Amino acid sequence: MKNHLFTADAASALGGPDWLVARRLAAAEQLATLAWPTDSEEVWRYSRVNQFDPARYRPMTAEELGDPDAETAPGGGVLAAEAGERAALIVVRDGRVVHHELDADLVAQGVTVCGIETCSADAIESHLGSVAGASPDAFTVLHDAFLAGGGFVHVPRGVVVKRPIVVLHWAEGDGLASFPHTLVVAEEGSEVTVLERHASAPHVSHLVNSVVELSVGDNAHVRHVSVQEYGDQTWSIALQRAHLGRDARLSSSAVALGGDYARLRTESRLDGQGAESDLLAVYFGDGNQMHDFRTFQDHVAPRTRSDLLFKGAVEDTARSVYSGMIRIRPDAQKVEATQSNRNLVLTEGAGAESIPNLEIEADDVRCSHASTVGPIDDDQLYYLESRGVKPEDAERLIVLGFFEDVFARLPVPELATPLRRAVHEKVGHLHEDRS
Repeated sequence: MKNHLFTADAASALGGPDWLVARRLAAAEQLATLAWPTDSEEVWRYSRVNQFDPARYRPMTAEELGDPDAETAPGGGVLAAEAGERAALIVVRDGRVVHHELDADLVAQGVTVCGIETCSADAIESHLGSVAGASPDAFTVLHDAFLAGGGFVHVPRGVVVKRPIVVLHWAEGDGLASFPHTLVVAEEGSEVTVLERHASAPHVSHLVNSVVELSVGDNAHVRHVSVQEYGDQTWSIALQRAHLGRDARLSSSAVALGGDYARLRTESRLDGQGAESDLLAVYFGDGNQMHDFRTFQDHVAPRTRSDLLFKGAVEDTARSVYSGMIRIRPDAQKVEATQSNRNLVLTEGAGAESIPNLEIEADDVRCSHASTVGPIDDDQLYYLESRGVKPEDAERLIVLGFFEDVFARLPVPELATPLRRAVHEKVGHLHEDRS
């Protein structure tokens, strides 16, 4: 990888604790031996990766990152308020935690919420990379080489966190790259909901290369919600990966509305017998946006279950790609796995690709996949219009109804109203362009 500023010297200059600097340098050395992926590779097929130019961006400097401050930095705002009552708040600016707070009763129960760069090595070093490291690519290596911080949530055995932990990510530097990281460790029998909201300044060219690791212990339940509302010149390359223990459960929901090019790789590995994984997503692209989703439901243990439902809409010249794989390994008997991707193409010039895949190595399983790509049903439009609903209102109602089964299943119900409003505004933008 040549002709860019993502060098070992730049990685070292970020500073931080010795263990984190050493980890970054090892990744930077590996990065120097790699080539950027191209769309000739199957996992990047239909993507915009050929347009990626690392020379357009530069890493943050230690001075730009500033000193993490858990006491005085402001946090909260509208994005946090929309989630309702919360148990904790983490504010991340350009990949670095600048504020965190946690209810006193959870502190007493041993729950940890802190910045990766400020946590003790004993608390975090063995966990960091233990999930994401099982699925590396060039962008995760780049992430590790310039990881300056991020949020760490640790829930001890048997502790139930009743209200959401909210993580707010903000990217604002023009021409910069940031590398947010969220690590959630839920020990045996624990329960936690983590809501992450991602946004960036409008009309600012920024690369966000993020990683989320979810370690779900035996009989633990993690609910994770990610809402992405980046500005129109932000490129986002993200990995969310979960490892599930025996009888563990993951409920994951992703909402993608913003960005220029936004790629999310969602993976769950069901290691323990009886583990369950539910993966949901809603995405809506307009203008020249591209939403790119790759999913992996990896059944390692027997008697596991996974269900995936991704729904998207595109208009103007926007495009979406969904490529999913269900893998059932030889010892994973008595598995149930489903995968469904549904797409609405609202205007000529927009497009959607849907590629579901199965790889089954066991012989006693129940497995299915389905995908659809098409316009709004004319019969539905006619039904509403024949009852006096204006055409533009009819289209809004149909699109909102299309997404409703996902919104109704969000683990943070308070989010449904603002997200419905965001979709409503996108459809409204379509009719403004037509008039």
